[in-house]
This record gives sequence, C-alpha cells and structure tokens, in this order.
Amino acid sequence: MTQPADRIEYKTFARWIFNGASVLDLGCGDGELLGFLIREKNVHAQGIELSEQAIVRCVAQGLSVFQQDIDTGLSEYIDNSFDYVILNQTLQQVKKPDFALKEALRVGKKTIVGIPNFAHYKARASIFFRGRVPVTASLPFQWYDTPNLHFLSLKDFEDYCRKTQIKVERSFFKSGNRQAKFLPNLFAEHGFFLLTAIK
Repeated sequence: MTQPADRIEYKTFARWIFNGASVLDLGCGDGELLGFLIREKNVHAQGIELSEQAIVRCVAQGLSVFQQDIDTGLSEYIDNSFDYVILNQTLQQVKKPDFALKEALRVGKKTIVGIPNFAHYKARASIFFRGRVPVTASLPFQWYDTPNLHFLSLKDFEDYCRKTQIKVERSFFKSGNRQAKFLPNLFAEHGFFLLTAIK
C-alpha cells in the first residue's frame, strides 16, 4: 500500500501549497491528505466530511474536521477564508458539482481539484469490448455501489473551466503512482488541477 509521503499527487500538492498556508479539505475522508500537509507544509488545516466514521478517525489523529454536506454550500465561510480549498476525489461524488466548485473558489483564494478520468483507455476498452461499465484499479466500484454520481473526462473538466471563467494555473496527471504526460485524457487515470476564479 502506498504511504501518504509516497503518493505522487500529494507531493505535487505540497509543491503547489506554500508553507504555513490555510487549507480547507472538502470531503477529507480519514484525513490522510490533511495530515500529510500538516507534516510537510505546516499548514493550518481544517476538513469537512459527511461520514461519521471518517470524522472519528480524523479526530483520533488530532485533526480539526467538521461534519457537513458540501452540497448545501459553505455559507458559514466568508470569501477568501482560506489560501487553498481542496476537492480531491470529491467533485464527482457530490450532487451539485458546479455549485460545490463555485463555493470552493469563493471561499479559497486557490482551489485544488482531483478527479478520476472516466475516459481512460481501460474504461473505454471495457465498454467497447466487454459491453460493461468499467471496473478498474482507479474506478473500483460496481455500478450499483459506486459513490460517483458524475462521470467526466479530463477534457470535460478542462472545457468546463474554459466555459465558466475558471483559470487552470497548473495541472498534473497520473496513472498508477506515476506521472502521465502523453495524451493524458487517454492514458491518465486521474487529473489534478490548481484553479483560480477569473474575476
């Protein structure tokens, strides 16, 4: 199992985030990323999570995490409350991704988004050759128990950003635990984007 310090996307986030930054992680899960950023970048971290079990694991690590459904918005936070807001492997699971992302961009000076690529060649091959919804290492769920509500490709997300006046400052793509540089929409399993709202 890959340790947090060895995950290539975590190392990338650490390069994007400055030391001592304030960070809000939306859908923080068991707090693995938050804990990593606290250790590596000395960030002032806060998380929001819906799962009670995940929150218990976060609190056991001494993390500041609150229970909330991000589909309801972040009305308790003023504009630019945090240096960074993170939506890593969360956006495709919320009911209203457009609303959730706009709220993240409002509350954060910069927003980091990580998404699975549903147009990865293994997913395409599964549909084309097997006639079945893909189940892969990066998309490990059966159709009846998947937490994913929205199925998008890296190109879909980049097109969305262009149409909605969101600036992609940096992007990074990976397959397995290695960077994917060549034709990422075909060969990358995940994409990660550093975003700012165009004022």
